[in-house]
Amino acid sequence: MSLFAALRPPKEILFGKGQSSVAGQVAARHGSRALICTDARFAGTQAFASIVEGIKSAGVAVHVHDGVEPDVPYDSVAACVEAARSFAPDMVIGIGGGSCLDMAKCASLLLSHGGALRDYYGEFKVPSPILPVIAIPTTAGTGSEATPVAVISDSSRTLKVGISSPYLIPVAAICDPDLTMTCPPLLTAIAGADALTHAIEAFTAARRGADPELALKHVFIGKSVLSDHFALLAIKLLGRSLERACKNGADEDARADVMMGALAAGCAFGTAGTAAAHAIQYPVGAVTHTAHGLGVATMLPYVMTYNRPASLEEMAQVAEALGVETAGLSTEAKADAAIAEVTRLFAAIGITPTLAKLGLPEDKLDWTAEQAVGIERLIKNNPRPIDLAAMKRLLRAAYDGDVGASAL
Repeated sequence: MSLFAALRPPKEILFGKGQSSVAGQVAARHGSRALICTDARFAGTQAFASIVEGIKSAGVAVHVHDGVEPDVPYDSVAACVEAARSFAPDMVIGIGGGSCLDMAKCASLLLSHGGALRDYYGEFKVPSPILPVIAIPTTAGTGSEATPVAVISDSSRTLKVGISSPYLIPVAAICDPDLTMTCPPLLTAIAGADALTHAIEAFTAARRGADPELALKHVFIGKSVLSDHFALLAIKLLGRSLERACKNGADEDARADVMMGALAAGCAFGTAGTAAAHAIQYPVGAVTHTAHGLGVATMLPYVMTYNRPASLEEMAQVAEALGVETAGLSTEAKADAAIAEVTRLFAAIGITPTLAKLGLPEDKLDWTAEQAVGIERLIKNNPRPIDLAAMKRLLRAAYDGDVGASAL
């Protein structure tokens, strides 16, 4: 028997219109004192006030940290923890975009185990469970509500860094599409494109075998039967509704599809992992200071083209999941259609098409290639091996906007 799978979803997932109204009841099952991490913008909304009131009404005392910044600066986590320590929370609730959820994970980690965040960089460095984390996303993109990863910005390092551990997976993810209804079109596009990239990279990731210790030694272990299920669901939902949500933010059905797509993509890549598009975005983002989701989406058509020879069957399935008419097409033609549809969709929602337009200086291409191939946890997931020479060719194609050249 060769069937193999692994999955690490949250213990509880609640999804649907109005689900944020039960946050208090969920929180009360995990303790009586909650540190809430959010950003200044969302803290000023009626939606946030309603969630907090519901939590308090359930008998849970709260301490609100509303200073979460984009990309979670390293020092900001320690400041949050220091301010909350005397409150002695027994759970942490992240409400907001991916940075708010990542802050909640990091704050819980330091409250539980002390030390500095640098002590936990990498995989499996968290020694034991942390305070329960409840994730309530207000954007539909990162999937952090379902993943074992927190990403932060450390000024002592050129690239963003990650902490990866199954202990970081939230105990509960409460996903209410109503919270995304006021998300502006550009943020909707960037977040949704991030989710689609997660799903496609997880579905086309390398299949790493059935070593019984694989999931015990690595957080990202490549594609499997279960991660494929969630990835294809995400691709289907995002393919049919992301463009609609960007064009009409009041479309409740589209908003629900996109949020479920982001959640399902998180469930997929939280175990399978991502690959070359994400590896490239780490150095690109460090230089251009552009949004993570924008950078990975810019790279996705080029990476798909590069990986096409190794992922023909998977890309044919991606085309079908995206809703492309594939009747009568060969597997090769279906794979081409998948790449063409991703390219079309991203153009339609305003994703930057080249690294040059993203702002990467041409003289940084070789440096970017060197940094990207060094991110082993992602590069080893790529279905087609990629060395430095191949990475340089791929980046040149993405800089010039020559998708066809990515195949070389």
